[in-house]
Amino acid sequence: MGIQLFTPTFHIEECLKEIEKCLEKGWTGIGFKTFEFEEAWKAYTGLCNAHFLNSATAGLHLAVKIFKMLEGWQEGDEIISTPLTFVSTNHAIAYEKLKVVFADVDEYLCLDPKSVESHITSRTKAIMFVGLGGSTGQYEGMVKLCKKYHLKLILDAAHMAGTKLNGEIPGKEADAVVYSFQAVKNLPTADSGMICFKEKEADTLCRKLSWLGIDKDTYMRDQGNYKWHYEVEYLGYKYHGNSIMAAIGLVQLKYLEEDNTYRRLLAKWYDEELAKCIGIQKISIPQQCLSSQHLYMLLVPERDALLQVLNKREIYPGVHYRDNTEYSLYAYAKGSCPKAKYYSDHLISLPLHLRLTKEDIKGICEEVKRHMEALKGVEDHV
Repeated sequence: MGIQLFTPTFHIEECLKEIEKCLEKGWTGIGFKTFEFEEAWKAYTGLCNAHFLNSATAGLHLAVKIFKMLEGWQEGDEIISTPLTFVSTNHAIAYEKLKVVFADVDEYLCLDPKSVESHITSRTKAIMFVGLGGSTGQYEGMVKLCKKYHLKLILDAAHMAGTKLNGEIPGKEADAVVYSFQAVKNLPTADSGMICFKEKEADTLCRKLSWLGIDKDTYMRDQGNYKWHYEVEYLGYKYHGNSIMAAIGLVQLKYLEEDNTYRRLLAKWYDEELAKCIGIQKISIPQQCLSSQHLYMLLVPERDALLQVLNKREIYPGVHYRDNTEYSLYAYAKGSCPKAKYYSDHLISLPLHLRLTKEDIKGICEEVKRHMEALKGVEDHV
């Protein structure tokens, strides 16, 4: 199989024991373990609300929809976002017929506050901030801008499970924080996510919208004797999580800090091996940020050529991400974010997961260095 970009590691026996509890109880859907995981997540993060969902994409959509409902946003109103992200970040805005306004990124690959501020208009309602790779970037600058212009702040923390800023889990300042527990994330399940609203009113509405607009979930209605009667207040979605995924999440959460520590060690080994490699640039992380280290990213010349070389050696890196304005759906903003475009054309994410060893890292870096030396030799010859 070679060396994959991502390979999740599960604590299999413990996960199976937690799943077995669901099967023994006869409850695998919403409730039971989903409630337990929500409480565990609040205790871990210090966030005041947490609702378990079937994906982070669902969480991002619900965040936008709920603020639109509560704040009276209109179709055509704007949310400022990044072009350097997985498309679900920006789809969540477009789902609600709001306009995605793309601002450029900084050296951390996160939104640049100066670029964001230059895009704020009377129609701007929120900022969607993505902690790419687990970095906090200039998150504190986003918090200040949202306070200054009275905007909502949505933190797309899909890569940030375990990230700390100044020693604390970031997000208490945001109006909504959305985490991903998709299969290859730092806290992996098969697929799921968590949305953490600052205000209880938004959390309460979210619990209804994630269960088709129904005012009582089946687990609560089943306690004692089954109560069939319920109200449907809203046109909602089937976005809630289930107890099987939550059971896995509860186990994986126990090891999140330990796992992230090893990820940072892998990154350190990459740093040491590539320290003297001419022609590459590591993406920096703010000093006050202890990153979850979901990704290890470099800027390299002729990125696609390096990808091909590594693939031939059965090493399979990735790219995070293609500039979203290059997609036809968001082509109205094409060329508006030159830094994001440059990064998108030169970024490579090297394999980073818990099954890698120091020898694996050394081998990957030897191939990178060999390619860069050959590239330099060609340039010198020319």
